[in-house]
Amino acid sequence: MENNPWGDQKLNIKLPKLKFNISGIVILIIVLVVWLLSGFYIVKANEQAVVVRFGKIVKVVGAGPHFHIPFPVERIDKAEVTKIHRIEIGFRTSKNGQITSVPKEALMLTGDENIVSIDLIVQYKIGDIVKYLYNVLNVEKTIKDAAESAIREVAGKEKIDDILTTEKNRIQIETQDILQEILNFYNSGIDIVAVQLQDVEPPKAVVAAFKDVASAKEDKNRFINEAEAYRNEIIPKARAEAAAMILDAEAYEVEKIERAKGETVRFLNIYESYKKAPEITKKRLYLEKMAEVLRDNQIFIFDENIENVNPFMGLEEIRGKGGEK
Repeated sequence: MENNPWGDQKLNIKLPKLKFNISGIVILIIVLVVWLLSGFYIVKANEQAVVVRFGKIVKVVGAGPHFHIPFPVERIDKAEVTKIHRIEIGFRTSKNGQITSVPKEALMLTGDENIVSIDLIVQYKIGDIVKYLYNVLNVEKTIKDAAESAIREVAGKEKIDDILTTEKNRIQIETQDILQEILNFYNSGIDIVAVQLQDVEPPKAVVAAFKDVASAKEDKNRFINEAEAYRNEIIPKARAEAAAMILDAEAYEVEKIERAKGETVRFLNIYESYKKAPEITKKRLYLEKMAEVLRDNQIFIFDENIENVNPFMGLEEIRGKGGEK
């Protein structure tokens, strides 16, 4: 055995081969474990995840821990489905809050062939994560282009005065509806939450003239409101006065009629008395009238001898007044 070198050589060759196989298996197991562990993932509360296997969508999962077959078999695509995203059109806001105008996006033609500058904000969220992730390549650019198209379509049918004053809310709603229709046509999986008009004004070159026009319209509306308030105040007052006058007239009518009836009855009674005793009635009427006439006068009674009567009798009071003067 000691003189046989081949036996020793064979033994020396087999031992390293056995060591290599064990190490490879251990490494392979470690790699396999790490590969499998990479399949665990967590979906946040505001997210959804799509599991894609060899390019085919397998399922959509919600919040919590999950497992998938690791790459390259399956991959995970996530997105925040509850977050409200914001896109600015016509202006940009920097991180420090500075606002920069983008006239190329803001300026547009109105229905009465005027130019108006409209800044707006589009708010949206993910409605269908599968459509959102795989049907639209550049989501923000798509939404921005569609929003510009929608607002230009709406503004192109409106008068500039309506856009600047009373019709902003209706324009926002119409723009949102048109934008949502465009995105639905693209199967984008995006829900438009709101379209908000920010600054709506004419071009800078004519801002002063438009302000004067707006001020004149405000004055007109104020005068109209004041006139309506005066009308609402004066008409009820006039109606009340008319009603009071009518009631007074009716009361006066009733009073006069009743008084006339009373006078008639009294006259008839006097007439009946006169027919029964004409002389007595005449004398009584004469005395009553004289008593009425002479009620506030000073009366002097003389007998037949009037020789010693002072010719100035009755003038003392007048002379006294003259003396006081």
